[in-house]
Amino acid sequence: MWIHNTPCTVMMMPVATGILQRFPREGGGGGAADDREVRRFSKAVVLGVVYASAIGGMSTLTGTGANIILVGMWSTYFPKQQPITFSSWMSFALPMALVLFLALWATLCLMFCSKNTGRVLSAYLDRSHLRRELSLLGPMAFAEKMVLAVFGSLIVLWMTRSLTDDIPGWAVLFDGKVGDGTVTILMATLLFIIPSGKNDGEKLMDWGKCRKLQWNIILLLGAGFAIADGFKTSGLTDILSEGLSFLRGAPALAIAPVACVFSGLITEFTSDDATTTLVLPLLAELGKSIGVHPLLLMVPGAIGAQLSYLLPTGSPGNVVGFSTGYISIKDMVITGMPLKIAGTAALTILLPTLGSLVFGMDQKTPVYKDTVSSLFKLYSAIAALPRQGYGLVVWADN
Repeated sequence: MWIHNTPCTVMMMPVATGILQRFPREGGGGGAADDREVRRFSKAVVLGVVYASAIGGMSTLTGTGANIILVGMWSTYFPKQQPITFSSWMSFALPMALVLFLALWATLCLMFCSKNTGRVLSAYLDRSHLRRELSLLGPMAFAEKMVLAVFGSLIVLWMTRSLTDDIPGWAVLFDGKVGDGTVTILMATLLFIIPSGKNDGEKLMDWGKCRKLQWNIILLLGAGFAIADGFKTSGLTDILSEGLSFLRGAPALAIAPVACVFSGLITEFTSDDATTTLVLPLLAELGKSIGVHPLLLMVPGAIGAQLSYLLPTGSPGNVVGFSTGYISIKDMVITGMPLKIAGTAALTILLPTLGSLVFGMDQKTPVYKDTVSSLFKLYSAIAALPRQGYGLVVWADN
């Protein structure tokens, strides 16, 4: 939830494979039935790490690049509208992530576990041995406590910057001129200041370690915004959005799943960030052209891009799991398809209900809302004119 899903998968996969290494290789004893149970459970562990990272990343703006791209494009296309904040997105996406997480757990248990799984694994996963390995780690060091404190403070500041209309949050102290990025930079700077407690003069973070970060992700996000602007200024979005013009006049329960499936099909062949960059400009323009709230299309487009569960090409996390050798494409398809269906169904229900409250989608489309407001003011001004034979014709498109 709190770090990008790709580094999370890279970090957790050695933990998963370390557990799986305690199991005997195929033919290592116990019979063919026991070997099959171990092999099936190994698939479930690897698939669980891959999909849980993607599902958890959906919950927050920092969990995946697709959410960041959505926020950036929303503020670019509709700068005068209320921005999507960390707390508002989490209020909508966390319940959906919980639904998907339960669907993941049920799918893995039904497809890869049986009544004999516990009996077979109990010989290799001894509880006392695991406790002994945990005790060998020792207590938390000073550096670990400091990083945990900084990270915890960052989460609290993210979630309390903007709360509700009655409780504005701490951003009101700065006249609303600070954002989630401001807090992130502040906390990252503290890592370069706080000593690690290991060696004299050593800090929690230095530039040598910072250079090893995945800067290509930041460049990818910036390039995505540039490509989106190119789609808009060139007129390509108008042409491509015509393909979805059949949604004009359709109910919200039909618009959200269509946009989600449209994005979900593309994301299986490209990364989720690239898919989000491609489809969101189209959906934003489409929302304006058919007269619905743009978030009713843009949010399903971003969520659908993250439902990349079927092929290794869907996301870097899928590649990490596939490269372990424990799973095959068939395993990903039979596990990912129920998750994809569950995600689309959950979005169809939550977006018109919970999303309408969180994002204010019960109002008219922002573009048309401003137009209607302006026409109402014009009508009021005309009505206030002295009645001396003035003639006025007002023509309004749409």
